[in-house]
Order: sequence, then C-alpha cells, then structure tokens
Amino acid sequence: MRLKQNYERKDEEIKRQFCNMLQESPGEFSERLKFSWSNWGFGFESLEDSFQRLHKAGIQYIEIHGNHYGKDLGYSVQETKRLLQHYDLNVSGVCGMFSAENDLSSNDPRKRQAAIDYIKREVEFTKEVGGSYLLIVPGAVGRPQAYDDMELERSVDSIHHVAPLFQQNNIKAAVEPVRAAEVSFVHTVSDAVNYIKKVDHEGIQHINGDAYHMQSEEEHIGEAILKAGDHLINLHMADSNRGALGDGHMDIDTIIMALYLIRFHQKEAFVTPEPLGPGGDPYPAMHAKPDQAKLNHLVQQSVSYFREREEHVITGKSLA
Repeated sequence: MRLKQNYERKDEEIKRQFCNMLQESPGEFSERLKFSWSNWGFGFESLEDSFQRLHKAGIQYIEIHGNHYGKDLGYSVQETKRLLQHYDLNVSGVCGMFSAENDLSSNDPRKRQAAIDYIKREVEFTKEVGGSYLLIVPGAVGRPQAYDDMELERSVDSIHHVAPLFQQNNIKAAVEPVRAAEVSFVHTVSDAVNYIKKVDHEGIQHINGDAYHMQSEEEHIGEAILKAGDHLINLHMADSNRGALGDGHMDIDTIIMALYLIRFHQKEAFVTPEPLGPGGDPYPAMHAKPDQAKLNHLVQQSVSYFREREEHVITGKSLA
C-alpha cells in the first residue's frame, strides 16, 4: 500500500467533509460560487475595453482597479455606472493598491497620510459604484524588506483613522496576506486574523485571500481557506505559474471544495482571478500596453476551466 504524502491526507480530509456536506445537504449546492475578475492587471486600457472582455466571457462581476491616486485621477463614478449598466456587470469590490508611496506602515508620516487619504477616496468610490469590499494591504507591495520592527503597530494605528468609514458606508475592509517576496509582513491567513484582532474595530473584519500567495506561505491552501472561514470575502486566483487557471498545477478542485465548506457561495463573496505572471513586484502590470490576445486567453481560459472543475466537483464525477 502506498504511503500518502501529508498534503494528500489533508486533501482527502477536505474531500471527506465536502462529500458529507454533498450527501447531507444537497440543496445547498443549487447556487454556484460568484465569479469576478480583477481588471488592474489588464494594463493601460479603457474601462470599456475591460468591460467588453468580461461581458463577452459571461462574467457578471468585476473587481475594479482602485486608481484614485489623487483627487483628479481614477475612474469617474458616472462613467463607471454607465458602463456597468450597458454591459450588465456588477462591482464585486475595489482592489486597493498600496505601494511605498501610500504605505500604511511607512516610517514616513507623509506616506502614511497618503495611504489614509487614498482609502478615503476609494471607500467613497466603492460605495458609489455598488461594491461590497475594498482590498487593504497592511504594508507596501513591492517592498519585501522591513523598515524596522514597528511596521505592524504603525499600520494598525493608520487603519484606525479610517476604520469607522468602512462601517458607516457598509463597505468591508478586506485585509490581504501577501507572500514574503512582495511584502514585509502579514503573509498568511493567521497573520491577517492577528492584524484584524490588533485593529479591534468592527469596520475591519474581513480577509482577501490569494491562492497564489497561499501556495508560498501556507502549509495547505484548502486548510488556510477553512481557517479564514467567515472572514474570507474574496479569493484572488491564479494558477501555480501565476497564469490562467488550468495552465499550471494548482489543485483547483480542493480549493472549490474548501470554499463550499465555508458556505462561500451563500454570501456576498467572490472568486476573482488575478493572473499577473511571476515576479517580485506585479504593480508594473497596471501600466503596461495591453496584449489583447493574451488577456482574452487569460479570461476565457480561467472562467471556462473554473466552471468546468466546479461542475465536475459538485456532480460527484471527480469524487469517485
């Protein structure tokens, strides 16, 4: 008899729990996971081009690039609403972008203030366009080296200044753990839960997971999803090569099972591909010239593969 590897044992335990749920509560599977897409990786293209691509692929939700870096910059509310109606799309949330220039944990107070002001603009935009969450990264992406040993404390202090805004506007702050190659702290679901506990405010209670980061930082992606539980409001996805779903070797089936086990399909929560390609700092992708053929492949391949695997898992054909 072959001795199973540790990850296989964990896979099988999630599969066992999922099969029990499937048998005991089949009615819970009438609703599928909500599929969104994060558009900031599309590069420097018009919002209408992005909307056209997603509409053509049959995607109903979009996570919009939080590009209001100043009072005169970013998508207009009026134009965004017009396009949403025209292409029959809804906003899942807004992807907050945090670099060294707007860093909640910075040792430069001006950059902390820039992060606070940025969040204020994006909370307002998220509410106006009907989004349910705003992604928050506690420290700068693309800066893996720590300033000092007080980053966590400064970030918590910074977010306290805007925590009431989330509550007042009914927007969920989705704290994202990011791999150590890209940020200096908050790398795991446990780190994000600890951050939420330290903030200790009703306005900061949710997590934005990312399967690509999880494969680097977590012992097991499925277990990390179960650990996040009710905190998890959005899950970014990319395959093992940070490409389209189905183009790598990530275990999509176990991820799907874990999401159903936490009843992800029964709340306002989203699976949101964000295939950005490998590298330590993905932010340059937002400024790149769009390769339409490549982007169309990323979207079409990801949505078709995910739905194929989801249907396969739920109908039981992959569980024999």
